[in-house]
Amino acid sequence: MSEENNHNNYHDNNFNLNEAPGYTLLLQVGAASFDYAIVHENRLLVYVQNTSIDELVNPKHLKSLLSANYKKVVIGLPAVGLTLIPNSLYSDERAAAYARFLDVGENEKALVQPLDNENKIIYKTSAATVSAVEKFGLQNAVYAAKGWVKTVADSDPANENLYLELGNEKVHFLYFLSGKLQFYNTFEFKNPDELAYFAALVCEELHLSAQDTTLILSGNVSAGDAQVSRLKDFYPKVELNNLRVVELPGQVAPHKILSLAALSLCESSEEL
Repeated sequence: MSEENNHNNYHDNNFNLNEAPGYTLLLQVGAASFDYAIVHENRLLVYVQNTSIDELVNPKHLKSLLSANYKKVVIGLPAVGLTLIPNSLYSDERAAAYARFLDVGENEKALVQPLDNENKIIYKTSAATVSAVEKFGLQNAVYAAKGWVKTVADSDPANENLYLELGNEKVHFLYFLSGKLQFYNTFEFKNPDELAYFAALVCEELHLSAQDTTLILSGNVSAGDAQVSRLKDFYPKVELNNLRVVELPGQVAPHKILSLAALSLCESSEEL
């Protein structure tokens, strides 16, 4: 038995906070808001989008939920700058030197972790964001898109597929060639025209034909919305990503929750 709330939020009637020691709490944090989910035995129990970051810093309505003793907590941290380093070039001794290329400011923190089997990601995030999640243990923090990257990588992605994860005014692009990561980057955009521009820019860099490339979308997007419609003006093949990493109720679209749910597959970052 379950019930549906507005905006794809979800709460299973069998959810019982007293059973938190058997649950996994997933938090995906942005600059001004966060999404969260609670999973039990690979089944979604709770899913809520766009909660004010103030509730994470100083919880009122969610005080009991956020302070419960969970079996596992995974926090996805956003990046305000990032770089990928192949494992063959990476060493712990040089990590701080790599981080300097990100121009880490006084109010920012740099972290590092594997992005896939062949690359490390070094990224920076705001110190305020780190402070907001410290109570959950920074050992439980990961780069926000890491689970999404892993899920796509494990799906045997075709050479013709270009993957997009859309957030609030940010888009992530991901491309694999013969099963190996060839491209990952993020761009900020304000409207569908800018989104289409960045898609064209990435395809040009990767020498992908618009006619032959399938754009596979997840995140803050819906079939037929302005973003999809604009992309279809240039790319005949646009699909929503139906990959699942947890068991979902029918009313929760897989592409909406993919990046958040995929955090359950992640291991933590290390602060530099």
